[in-house]
Amino acid sequence: MGSTSTIKQPGALNILTVIITATLLGACGSGGSETTMGTSQNTQSTAVDETNSSQSNAHADTASDNSDNSDSDTDNADGDTGSTAGEGDTAPDPGDEDDSDTEPDDDEGGSEETPDSPDQNDTLAGWILNSDGATAAIMLDEAGQLAQVNVQAVSALEQSGQQYTVVTASGMPDYQVVVDEEMLSSLSSRPRAASDFATGSPQVAIGDVVEFGQDIGYNSNSSCALDAGQGYWPPGPVCPEVMDRTGTFPNQPTQNTDACETGLGTVGFWVNGTSVYNWGDGQSYNNERIWQTLAPVAEQYDVDVCGGHAAQGDYHHHYYSSCLAEMVGDTGSGHSPVYGYAADGYAIYGPWESQGELAISSWEVRDYRASAPTGCSDGARSCVLNDQYDVSQGTRNVSSGPGFDTVVRTLSRNELVAENGYFKEDFYWNSTLTEQGGNYLDQYNGHYDEHRGYHYHVTARDDNGKLIPTFPYTIGDRFAGELQSNALTSCGGIRPGGPGRE
Repeated sequence: MGSTSTIKQPGALNILTVIITATLLGACGSGGSETTMGTSQNTQSTAVDETNSSQSNAHADTASDNSDNSDSDTDNADGDTGSTAGEGDTAPDPGDEDDSDTEPDDDEGGSEETPDSPDQNDTLAGWILNSDGATAAIMLDEAGQLAQVNVQAVSALEQSGQQYTVVTASGMPDYQVVVDEEMLSSLSSRPRAASDFATGSPQVAIGDVVEFGQDIGYNSNSSCALDAGQGYWPPGPVCPEVMDRTGTFPNQPTQNTDACETGLGTVGFWVNGTSVYNWGDGQSYNNERIWQTLAPVAEQYDVDVCGGHAAQGDYHHHYYSSCLAEMVGDTGSGHSPVYGYAADGYAIYGPWESQGELAISSWEVRDYRASAPTGCSDGARSCVLNDQYDVSQGTRNVSSGPGFDTVVRTLSRNELVAENGYFKEDFYWNSTLTEQGGNYLDQYNGHYDEHRGYHYHVTARDDNGKLIPTFPYTIGDRFAGELQSNALTSCGGIRPGGPGRE
């Protein structure tokens, strides 16, 4: 639909117009910048406790690339979700924090399970359940056997009067991609194709069906085994591992009245059991933890053909994946189905609000002109907003970021122009857009409707039939809902985070 939003995406994302198609996903990977001058099941996921719930988040990949301008933080991934099923439960609208009747009194999970067995049908919907032990075509488990894919189990749990959905997943998706002309062109035109590919070009042809982990010619990380991941991922990120993790999600999420940052690492599960990550890649300009790079921009050459990669072995997506969209049957002919669940229990739907109309992020890029409320005195990246959620709080001076035409180098040694929208600090939440309602989302990248209750959206814009990810991509910088004590993450995320490298 024609958007009245003035969201501007960086020119670096224009490259994604080739990468993201109906069958091909965009990019995420190991960003970081340095100046170079120039089953349909009624199920919902839950983790039984912090000891056995998604502890895989804690092991993070480290970066071997000692680029001067990359943070040492490494990003970590979690997250298979399950088969497309019914819609999510209704929930309060966190966009209206003064609405006293939207927040039920809830006891944050508790640590003891009640004696009564809960109804096993009382679970969150949509998980892709692998009930017959289906295995991957390529990827192996620790025993050297073909890994099980998607979600292995979904069950109900009751703790302290709260109902949860517990999801157990391998973390291995069951993706297949058919190579078309656009995809082949995108691979072949990579700026570092001569060194990214062992022979200087991709080893696929139009019409080939590429299995998840199949060798297409990349010079992959040494962690990738021959005939089991080697050649499927571009240089840099480690290969995915079987995570065998559990995630616990409240069936009735409660609105969060305090600011709870999403942070690095897993912030939810996609319905195929892989991890949801937020916008961040754990990197910042000159390692100063200011001017933080956006994974979908800086990592666009560090992901596979489905727009995912692994950190600490944890395969994840930071944003819209057409491979996942195809898996859940999202064609844009109506409101998108559930793509996953955030750690707070709210469902994450795909990008479509209705037939031909996309949900719209209310986050916009700043106007840096001195005369603008979001600007700096010199019209450059010399100040940051005191509060990205409230522009009226003004700005403060910080170490200057790169110019808008400066070329920066990512951890994978790709060079990109740091246009406005390259860094998280380039954005702010425009509350006036949210107030318009309709397709506009709130600060958490979600909204409420009577059928689905409160829910998040994956956000993207339509560029001549191609979906281009838009900030904040999945859920926002903060959780809309309260994190229970058994959640798969905590406020601020699980560090370290960032792209995994050898």
